Amino acid sequence: ELLPRRPGEFATPRYWDRFFRQRGQRPFEWYGAFPGLCPVLRKYVRPRDKVLVVGCGNSELSEQMYDVGMCEDIVNIDISDAVIRQMQERSGSKRPKMSYLLMDVLQMDFPDAHFQVVLDKGTLDAILTDEEEATLAKVDKMFAEISRVLQVGGRYLCVSLAQAHVLKKAVEYFSQEGWVVRVHQVASSRDEQQFVLPVFVYVMTKFRKIPGSAPQILEICPEEQDKPLRVESAERLVAAVKDRQHYALLCSQLSKTPCAEQVSLDLCDKESGRPRYTLHVVDSPSVKPSRDNHFAIFIIPQGRETEWLFGTEEGRRQLAASAGFGRLVTVALHREQHYEGMAGIQAELSGKVMELAPPGLPARQQVPFLSVGGDIGVRTVRHRDTSPLSGEYVVEDVKGDGTCYFRRLIFLRNRNVVQSEARLLAPTPLPGQKKRRKDKKKPSPAEPPAAIDKSYLCCEHHRAMVAGLCLLRGPDPLPAPLTVLVVGLGGGSLPLFVHDYFSQACMTVVEIDPSMLEVATRWFGFSQGDRMRVHVSDGLDYVVKLAAEAPAQYDAVMFDVDSKDLTVGMSCPPPAFVEKPFLQKVKTILKPEGVFVLNLVCRDARLKESVLATLREVFPLLYARRIEGEVNEILFCQPSPEGRLDPTELGTRARALEGALRQPGRPWDSSYALADMLQAVKIL
Repeated sequence: ELLPRRPGEFATPRYWDRFFRQRGQRPFEWYGAFPGLCPVLRKYVRPRDKVLVVGCGNSELSEQMYDVGMCEDIVNIDISDAVIRQMQERSGSKRPKMSYLLMDVLQMDFPDAHFQVVLDKGTLDAILTDEEEATLAKVDKMFAEISRVLQVGGRYLCVSLAQAHVLKKAVEYFSQEGWVVRVHQVASSRDEQQFVLPVFVYVMTKFRKIPGSAPQILEICPEEQDKPLRVESAERLVAAVKDRQHYALLCSQLSKTPCAEQVSLDLCDKESGRPRYTLHVVDSPSVKPSRDNHFAIFIIPQGRETEWLFGTEEGRRQLAASAGFGRLVTVALHREQHYEGMAGIQAELSGKVMELAPPGLPARQQVPFLSVGGDIGVRTVRHRDTSPLSGEYVVEDVKGDGTCYFRRLIFLRNRNVVQSEARLLAPTPLPGQKKRRKDKKKPSPAEPPAAIDKSYLCCEHHRAMVAGLCLLRGPDPLPAPLTVLVVGLGGGSLPLFVHDYFSQACMTVVEIDPSMLEVATRWFGFSQGDRMRVHVSDGLDYVVKLAAEAPAQYDAVMFDVDSKDLTVGMSCPPPAFVEKPFLQKVKTILKPEGVFVLNLVCRDARLKESVLATLREVFPLLYARRIEGEVNEILFCQPSPEGRLDPTELGTRARALEGALRQPGRPWDSSYALADMLQAVKIL
């Protein structure tokens, strides 16, 4: 019953007189009490300052500042006659140096430069209820009066909920006047927080206006103990405050109810502003709560955040359920950030992650930090650059599960997807070289080896693509010669493997991005030769030209090309590669007994069905192999319906191909079970 009928009433004396008569003697604290604000106020209010409190209401703030010795020369003003009389009676002779006056902040009677501090707790928010012209004119008048009565070097301290239009107006007005603007977030524990949204204090420090375009000084202090962070514009300051408001709303929601969907957020480095940790909050309703299994934090080892268990919703759900906690927060570590081991991460995160605790967490409950093997993994960025076509990318070495190291190419526009991957060879001692005796000093993190293991295909979809070559018709499981066109080079693992294991293979690779040829050559052991040629060209143009000039040329055509357009629900290949006219060109360059192998990555079910329908129109025989735990589906398309194979025949051919590839003295990984790879193939 104390709320106004419309927001504009907040600016009228009649409303406040009624409010304080109905409220009676009980103090009403807008936006928290003195203990929460005290750490910020102490920074900007000195004992000898003359302080003006505008819109004082019946808050105890001035009285408590007086009583603790923060400041005594305090003048309080308000437009409500009822509250001024109430406060004069309440404070009276107890605080002789403090006064209460009936006065409007829009038209004050004080002389110029009379105060060192103007303190406003909720008054600006009460006046600036909308962005109507009349309201903005009132606010301009208020700011002009505050500026007039403040000395140069004085501070306007405004306690606010920082609605976007309120903060933007204050920041723009005072920064254009040449004042330094700083925004503090008031820290408060979950138990004592009055509002879901956090409270902020704007600190505007008055400087003489310099003619011309002086640089704006805008800063934010996320918590009272942090040093201020400089921001480059009013828009960025408003955005930084909005980030913190969204975070507070999220924490409030998570503290009350389990989340049906996984929630993700980035915690950024204070100095650079770059993401330092990516957190996913995963609730497991099936876990029965007990005292010790409410909540845990799981640190994902560096470089392993792209694995299915850690990098997908379903994987994280399985991880949370197997860990046996009602709520699990997974923490991914970002490249080019330095971490001081598990203990350092725990110290850094322990306060922040508790803000994400589930409802019902017992007080003073110890929250465990979990990981794989108890360490944070190893990641070494080898190369970082930007390509005009692929954007920013990195080449990095990471430690996998066990002792193996892997080199990865990652496009940072899609940082959770490994574009190319190769296993690194463990260094072997030279003949006659003795092993060093163990150093008694604490070992440093192992340096990843540099040589590429060209015999190993890391990606399961590449293994499936190789297995598809058993569909080539003929008595010999290793056709000779074998002509193969690969569109999409990446790190070069797929064409390299086919080149090395199919000794009669003549490889043609088409890659649109010259930067990727340089990356493959320098970092992934790729090289050209008599049987391996790379053409830097658009794959679409190359195939169209081939179809016109040299049809029926290839035994196999393989598409492993990513889409640069992230707005489409298909990340591989680009949509133009699966349009019917182009697929007919692909069919033209294939030999009648050849095979077209396509790596399809499509999350849009309707789009995927459309692609499959188009493929069926062009290729009468179509097989599909779904890659378990991934979105990838490998499609094997043949231009003739003759020779359709059932699963048993496919297995026989795959075993024959595997036997032909497993030559004495040539490394062969046991995971290349080509027959098993084709067991799950479906005929579409």
